[in-house]
Formats: sequence, structure tokens, C-alpha cells
Amino acid sequence: MSTPPSTIGARSAALVLGVLSTACGGAGPSPGPPADSPAGAEAPIAAPISEAAVQAALRMSPVPPGPEDPTNRVDVDPQAAALGRLLFHSSALSKDGDVSCATCHLPEQSFVDGRALALGVLPLERHTMPLWNLAHQRWFFWDGRADSLWSQSLVPIEDPLEHAFTRAGVAHAIHDDPDLRRRYEEVFGALPPLGDKLRFPAIARPVPANDRAHQLADEHARANRDGQEHHTHLFGSGFRHPHQRAWDAMAPEDQEAVTQVFVHVGKALAAFQRQIESRDAPFDRFVEGLREGDAAKVASLDDSAARGFELFIGEARCISCHGGPLFTDLEFHDTGVPEVPGAPVDDPGRSRGLEALRASEFGVRSRWSDDPEGPAGVKVDFLPAAGHGHGPGEFKTPSLRSVVHTPPYMHNGAFATLEEVVAFYATRETARVTGTTEKILVPLDLTEEDQADLVAFLRSLTGSPPDLARLGAPTR
Repeated sequence: MSTPPSTIGARSAALVLGVLSTACGGAGPSPGPPADSPAGAEAPIAAPISEAAVQAALRMSPVPPGPEDPTNRVDVDPQAAALGRLLFHSSALSKDGDVSCATCHLPEQSFVDGRALALGVLPLERHTMPLWNLAHQRWFFWDGRADSLWSQSLVPIEDPLEHAFTRAGVAHAIHDDPDLRRRYEEVFGALPPLGDKLRFPAIARPVPANDRAHQLADEHARANRDGQEHHTHLFGSGFRHPHQRAWDAMAPEDQEAVTQVFVHVGKALAAFQRQIESRDAPFDRFVEGLREGDAAKVASLDDSAARGFELFIGEARCISCHGGPLFTDLEFHDTGVPEVPGAPVDDPGRSRGLEALRASEFGVRSRWSDDPEGPAGVKVDFLPAAGHGHGPGEFKTPSLRSVVHTPPYMHNGAFATLEEVVAFYATRETARVTGTTEKILVPLDLTEEDQADLVAFLRSLTGSPPDLARLGAPTR
């Protein structure tokens, strides 16, 4: 497919595109003519995309700075981020001391693990989500069951499939490590008297009776007993988890103190993870060139990627869900991704995520939030009522920033390559039958060249690799 390019004089480009940028919400002031252009000169800049595509591109770059989270008072505190980096890479926050956040989110692999389905203490049911540009997200996990980055950071620690740990164990891990303890107390103040093991048992947490992860962990345990006699630990049958029994034995004020340490850990982890950013991709340099009238920067997007961008915002309709500088609408859709071995065939996605979100003790409106009455809570004030608003099988639209580094793709790792993803949307041949009413999900009349151009554009969204000196495992 060919699209007539836009030819723009450098001086007029700076003026016209600067106005478009302001009108379309682009970042930064309208630039003047290039410094080396003679007054009144018109150096022609050939943009390899249509005028409509130019306007769209200006809305999609640059990635703005991540907004601060008012529900986390240490969100941009460098000491909290340094503590969060240590905790992110520490396996001390896991049941057997062999799992950390970096087990699934490897910095050297763009903070993913390359697996179709993640593996913590036990196998998980979904693909590891990338961590790029998390400060811009409003929902977390594939099903959106957390409403802040700090509350998201807590969930894997007590999930029996991931870290299989407890909040009391987290508090003791920090207390017993002199470096972690010092860093924690510099940011958050003194720890409770955790040396008293009678008051503060080493392993204790509240165990939600209907938590799906706990049921799955029990199923895994039963499956591994080779048919031997065992007690069926069905929640609601009178069984009390040992972690819950230990928790119940603690005084309420001690439960409160331990939970506060746990929340602080989540907020430190969030302060670190907000630093994981992808922003300086060839597409960004291309858009910068359009704004500045810089032919060399415009050339950052080759012809194939330029054609792919036209398709992305046009015939392929990718922009319907993947718009804005993050290339995501931040919402949830059932796109009919095919089933894969190991993943549940009836994963309810967002509908169950809403249930978990409503039941969470760590929401942005909770007492653990640093701004429970503030604007961050608006998004949860208008959630749909139970049973309304989201059908089964809806999952969050992932960002496409640095997507080339995060295979396999989809919530269940169904596709190994970007080529497979594009072919899936182009043909819909392997699509699972869904109850979705989204009319956009129809086969597209895309040639093999069209599909290759789309992939070329997706590759142009790749920023620099993670700075391991700043984000990798620290040396103490």
C-alpha cells in the first residue's frame, strides 16, 4: 500500500505542526525554525505519512513524565526507590527464599521472563506483564484487580502461587537484615519490636476465604500427593489456614503494625518500579523531527514502518485500543485470544478482577492510602456494579512500548512473535468464540506486505534497554 507523503517546509512545519501539537494535546511549546535556517528559508521536509497521520503522530509522542501518585507519599522519594530496588531483587520476601520480583521480571530481559505462563513458587495461569511506564497506568494486572502501583506490588508476595509469603514474614525479613532495616527506618521510621516472636510470629497473614489463588494452590498440592489420603482444604468448610490461625493469635495493634510495614514495602517497591520507562524509540525521534523540521530525525522511521503507522491508525484500526503515547486505552477487552495448555479455558478476566478490587484491603480509598479522599479515588467511585459492565474473558490492553522485547504475547502467552499477533488480528482464523459485542473484531483485508509493515512499525516503538546500573540487582 502507498500513502502520499506530506511535504512540509521547515519554517512552516514548525509553525503548522506546533499549532497541531497544541490543538491535539502534544507536549512542549511550538518550536521556531531550525537555528541554521536562513531567515525566511523554506527547506522542504518530506514526511513519509499523510497529513492526517502527522496529526495522529503528534498526539502519540513523547511519553510525558509519569504523574505522581498522591496515595503514596514516597512515590518519588529517591531513598524509598533505593529501598524498593533492594526489595525487588531480594528473594528474602518469599516462602523458601528462592523467588523475587525479578524472578519473573528480569531486568536483562526487559522485565519479563520469556515464558508463556509465569512461574513463581508454583505455575501461574497468566503471562508475565511488562513493567514499562507503570506510573501512567490506572489499573494493574491483566484483570485490573489493583488500583495503584503500591497495592499491586503487595499482591504477589502473599499469593501462594507467586512468593507464597506472609506480611509478618516480610516484616521479619526487613528487621533481621541490618542493611534493609537501616534503609527502611530512614524512610519510614522505626520498626515494631519484631524481636518478640511471641507477639510477632514469623509467619502470619489474613487469608481471604474465597481467594482463587489459595484454591489453586490447594489444587496443586492435592495433585502432587499421588492419590494418597489427605484432608480436603475447601474454604468455607471450617478449615482455618495456619497463616490465618497465627494471625488471629496476634493482638489487633500488632496486626496493625505488621500490616503498616507491609504497606510501606509496597510503596517502596512502587517508587522503584515507576523508574522503569520506555520513551526514546525511533518513533519518538521521528515525531520530534516532525515538530522541529529535522529531516534526519524524520528519517528515523523507515518507509515500511511509516506505511505500518498509516495502517495502524487507519485500515487496521489498531488505534481503537492502542492509542496515545503509551499505545493503550488502559481498559479491558475480550479479543478472542485462543486457548493454550496450562491456562484456564474460562478465565473470567476483568469480571473477577473487579470482585478482587472491591474486596481489596489496600485500595486507593482505604485507610492505608496516603490520600484516601483525593482525586485518585474517582476511578473506583464509578466502577460498574457487580455483574454489570464487563463480560467474561476481558483483559487489559497492554502498552506497545518496547513490545518487541516482551514475547510471547497476550494474557496467556498464546503467540510467540509479533508476526503471529498481527496475523491473528488480520485473519481471526484462530479466534476463540466470544460473547463480545465489539464490532471492530473482524478479519481485516491486509496483505502479507501490510502485515510486515505493521510489524515494522511496532518495532519502531522500542526504546533503549533497561539501565542495569540503575535498575538491575544492586551490590550492597
